[in-house]
Amino acid sequence: METLKRTRIADLFRTQPIGTTVMVKGWVRTRRGNKQVGFIALNDGSTIKNLQIVVDLEKFDEETLKLITTGACICATGQLVESQGKGQSAEVQAETLEVYGTADPQTYPLQKKGHTMEFLREIAHLRPRTNTFGAIFRMRHQMAYAIHTFFHQKGFCYFHTPIITASDCEGAGQMFQVTTKNLYNLKKDENGAIIYDDDFFGKQTSLTVSGQLEGELAATALGAIYTFGPTFRAENSNTPRHLAEFWMVEPEVAFADLEELMNLEEEFIKYCIKWALDNCQDDLQFLNDMFDKGLIERLQKVAETEFVRLPYTDGIKILEEAIAKGHQFEFPVYWGCDLASEHERYLVEEHFKKPVIMINYPKEIKAFYMKQNEDGKTVQGTDVLFPQIGEIIGGSVREESYDKLMARIEELNIPMKDMWWYLDTRKYGTCPHAGFGLGFERLMLFVTGMSNIRDVIPFPRTPKNAEF
Repeated sequence: METLKRTRIADLFRTQPIGTTVMVKGWVRTRRGNKQVGFIALNDGSTIKNLQIVVDLEKFDEETLKLITTGACICATGQLVESQGKGQSAEVQAETLEVYGTADPQTYPLQKKGHTMEFLREIAHLRPRTNTFGAIFRMRHQMAYAIHTFFHQKGFCYFHTPIITASDCEGAGQMFQVTTKNLYNLKKDENGAIIYDDDFFGKQTSLTVSGQLEGELAATALGAIYTFGPTFRAENSNTPRHLAEFWMVEPEVAFADLEELMNLEEEFIKYCIKWALDNCQDDLQFLNDMFDKGLIERLQKVAETEFVRLPYTDGIKILEEAIAKGHQFEFPVYWGCDLASEHERYLVEEHFKKPVIMINYPKEIKAFYMKQNEDGKTVQGTDVLFPQIGEIIGGSVREESYDKLMARIEELNIPMKDMWWYLDTRKYGTCPHAGFGLGFERLMLFVTGMSNIRDVIPFPRTPKNAEF
């Protein structure tokens, strides 16, 4: 006789082999019933839907049944039948039950009741077992897959940039240091500066804040590349939009101008949103019903809307007019200011009521590598601004002129010894090129409707928190 193999619950719901004997394994979400019959809601992580196991209590010994509580892990075999009850199309009539692991009802924290997001962050090792986080992490997988699919189909090369680096791409200096030195006994020179000769790399190194600079090198050889990996910012930000460790997607394209860059940004983000709508229906529906009633409608709208393309100067005018009409912002608005999230959201949610790609920013508030415009005041930066989250993508055409780039680096006092290799690309066969960075977790916030970035990454790293 052929031995029975386990079927994933998602596959059972899809194929519905009614009348056959099946084997399922998973974790008990709830158990209820009366003296004759028990109902076990079983979930194996493959879908948001629980499979109902119907148990005729007379057929099983009490000792086994006692162990089947919320959180327990079991294996059940039985016939798949059409469900009599509401809420599911098929259920299993149990013939055998085996308990793999018990969960003490007194101490297992995920009992059947509503839990706050704050509480669930404290048990991040168990929260993937909730409906909410099962949905979020399945969607996280789908979004990562969509990103790779998009770029692969467009002929981009997936390029791995280093995680440990000696250069600070953003020039902001908020980097985590990487060292093997004995911190209790640091060697210093006569000026009190730490000597790094005996450190692992022989110089001061940090965790990367971005793969962009190395990505530019790759684009000037392979034509079009993207990175997708972890990045780190030692920024003491305790906001619902900041993490110290997050994932970044950074395409870089040789020969692209501002227009082509904006087209790529818009096409890419719409592709990801459409992918979510097409491939994550059940999880999206759950998040829409439980957390954010407008989620699916908002995703559909963004996927179908043409983004506004707005010069920074025009954006400032709109904000100044809003203030003149009595709208109040917490932060001041003037030409040259770095827009705050409230300003970005006003433009997107209240003024245009659709996503905005803002371009041509004052050079003072943007990074040294952005291409300068003829006016001498602005640079070809692009920020894609979204409802509810503000900036989701930051990009720019890069300055390809060696002289202009050097002048900017000197202006900003960026230490050159670490940047010689980057400048070489402007010395040897320089070319126009452009690229952008998308914070993966910001995209996840948008497609899941969650309000805190700590709830779209499995183990959030934030100031004073590196648990699990």
